[in-house]
Amino acid sequence: MAKTSTILAIDQGTTSTRAIVFDRDGRARATAQRELPQVYPAPGWVEHDPEAIWDATVETARGALAEAGLGPSDLAGIGITNQRETTVVWERATGRPVHNAIVWQDRRTAEACERLRRAGAGPAVQAKTGLLLDPYFSATKLAWLLDNVAGARARAERGELAFGTIDSFLVWRLTGAARHVTDATNASRTMLFDVRRQDWDDELLRLFRVPRAILPEVLDSAAEFGTTSARVLDGSVPILGVLGDQQAALVGQACLAPGMVKSTYGTGCFALINTGDRLPASRHRLLGTVAYRLAGRPTYALEGSIFVAGAAVQWLRDGLRVIAAAGETESLAERGRDGVVLVPAFVGLGAPYWDAAARGALFGLTRDTGPAELARAALEAVCFQTRDLVEAMAADYGQALTTLRVDGGMTANHWFLQALADLVGVRVERPAVPETTAWGAASIAGLAAGLYDSLDHVGRSWRAELVREPRLPEPEREARYARWQDAVARTLSREVPL
Repeated sequence: MAKTSTILAIDQGTTSTRAIVFDRDGRARATAQRELPQVYPAPGWVEHDPEAIWDATVETARGALAEAGLGPSDLAGIGITNQRETTVVWERATGRPVHNAIVWQDRRTAEACERLRRAGAGPAVQAKTGLLLDPYFSATKLAWLLDNVAGARARAERGELAFGTIDSFLVWRLTGAARHVTDATNASRTMLFDVRRQDWDDELLRLFRVPRAILPEVLDSAAEFGTTSARVLDGSVPILGVLGDQQAALVGQACLAPGMVKSTYGTGCFALINTGDRLPASRHRLLGTVAYRLAGRPTYALEGSIFVAGAAVQWLRDGLRVIAAAGETESLAERGRDGVVLVPAFVGLGAPYWDAAARGALFGLTRDTGPAELARAALEAVCFQTRDLVEAMAADYGQALTTLRVDGGMTANHWFLQALADLVGVRVERPAVPETTAWGAASIAGLAAGLYDSLDHVGRSWRAELVREPRLPEPEREARYARWQDAVARTLSREVPL
């Protein structure tokens, strides 16, 4: 049993890095946050500077501890949650990245995925990994780096380079290069990991031309990932939990029983349904993934990924400049008239369409369309995309879904939450602990630290802070959804089987 019950959670996301100090019951004692600059080298390309991620991680971790008045010796451990699929390659000798990180949103390898799809590789990839051939995942990003950074492929084959998702890069740096590891949830997002055998797969490594020597060791989600170098936090702290961000939110939302669903609304939107110890083969283009792995036993989930959720609001603010702050969309949407439909395929469409070449479009514009209509359309687009996912999940899982536990920045918008309940037709629950992703990582670390006997502790402490029930009559809900489906059909670059 740990001497203390305090956990530091590091939440490294797409647009910011946060560190939060939690007590054992999920109360946040201190928080520090720093925004992460985005890099757009070409249309459809998205990168991050790994050094900026590292600097922000150290700064926020130190800042949260200072605000809480704690030192390293006051911590039972550290839990890490991270943006998934984002790909980093670094030198083992120096820890220096050989290139910017290629972010999960990046579409530069769409043609490579299409070639593999035409060659018939899709079914084998899905059978082993639960994933669809798409540039979203790490494998083709890693292959691109090995092919396009001078000397990288030869150096990787000699064992001079290391690959990882962001969690792996942070653990390497935090431990002073002592550990090159990841957890099963992040490994399951690389398209190189057999989720049933729970190991890197040689056939997939050959398909994507990835040398095994570059890969990290895969551990349980609650495990001993190493100990921080004393230089980082002025003391040594065990790193005891790692989860990809959406899996961490699933845990933080206490969706621990099969059939429970959570949906997180950040830059993108990610909905997961816990499927227990079995991974159904999706017939509706959802992703199979590891929800968490404890004591060597994986719990699985089906996931629907939407690439643009809060990013649509960011587009209104930074691209069109029709709003000055994201919070303005709530009052604008209340005034906006119905009829404008936004399909926010700025970087293609994710589940259940998986059309990397689709591009965004606005439908229903008239002379009096203004900021209020655009704000409403942006928020409703997230609701309609969520319904796409919920419909697919119900069909694959074989059970109608009645409740959606939600989290993420967009859930501060009360108009959005009611629209979500109305347009999807489910009960929407927002938790009392808003930092569900970080709390999920802290919970997993707390489990490894001996603070809890099981994750049931999270389930017992979870409660809803706000609930919205559907109020929209079903005929109107169906008519609006049909209008959305028609707009999407006009946007797709190719026929997509649904």
